[in-house]
Amino acid sequence: MLNLSEIGTSVRDVRRLTEDIRGREFLSEPTLPVERKPAINISHISISYEGHIALKTATATIGAGEIVAVMGRNGAGKSSLLHSIVGLLSPHSGNVLVNGIDPQTLQGAARRRAIGYVPQEPSDLLFKQSVEAECAQADHDNEIAPGSTFSLLNRLVPNIALSTHPHDLSEGQRLALVLSIVLSGNPEILILDEPTRGLDYRAKSLFIKALQEFASTFNRPVVIATHDVELVAELADRVLFLAEGEIVADGSTLDVLLSSPAFAPQVSKVMSPKPWLTVADVVNSLSSL
Repeated sequence: MLNLSEIGTSVRDVRRLTEDIRGREFLSEPTLPVERKPAINISHISISYEGHIALKTATATIGAGEIVAVMGRNGAGKSSLLHSIVGLLSPHSGNVLVNGIDPQTLQGAARRRAIGYVPQEPSDLLFKQSVEAECAQADHDNEIAPGSTFSLLNRLVPNIALSTHPHDLSEGQRLALVLSIVLSGNPEILILDEPTRGLDYRAKSLFIKALQEFASTFNRPVVIATHDVELVAELADRVLFLAEGEIVADGSTLDVLLSSPAFAPQVSKVMSPKPWLTVADVVNSLSSL
């Protein structure tokens, strides 16, 4: 597509080879803001652990159908923010509402319908001795037709044997199983804490597609804490950036990633100052010429 004369092996090499492309003028259509119904309301929450402040009066509203990435360095407060949304942590001040309900008051089936949660270690949600048993339990818990959860799993990662023990699955297969179990309940919001560690390119592509389909088809919000800037560039509509327990940036993925060189994806480093984050952005711009 780029018709480069050679293969670059570094950002500097590829910038040299794409100088002509970056010098062209491209027409860009303004992105119109999307009106979204508020689904998650985070209001001035603060959380502390044994004198350490994890979150400082964090405030944000996340809308239906929105995919939001929560980013920041280790210890910035990402997991604390997610745990407060899920209802695993009680803020010392402020409050969190999920579709108007305090998540800490939700129990059992009502909790599964309201909140889907994938923790940092997906295996923490797996207790049965086979994929078949895990899927059957999810069908039963979510009161859906037998085989529904496995059908979803087979769409994400085909050809997993029902008899396989969950601990014998690859990282990507295990994440797909947990995601299938969670999504089979069609939760009103989906929260994921660092879920893509160890995934190969194909598994990550399937993961991105599944989350995009969930958000767009059911108009449900997805919140994902991650360090994976390439994932964020491909997936997220918006980024909340945390530092030392505070939300220091809240804006479109394009604006936030381009303003932070340390967290910019490779494509933006190569193509700067063009406002492109992904290969698809470059291809689409070239196609418009």
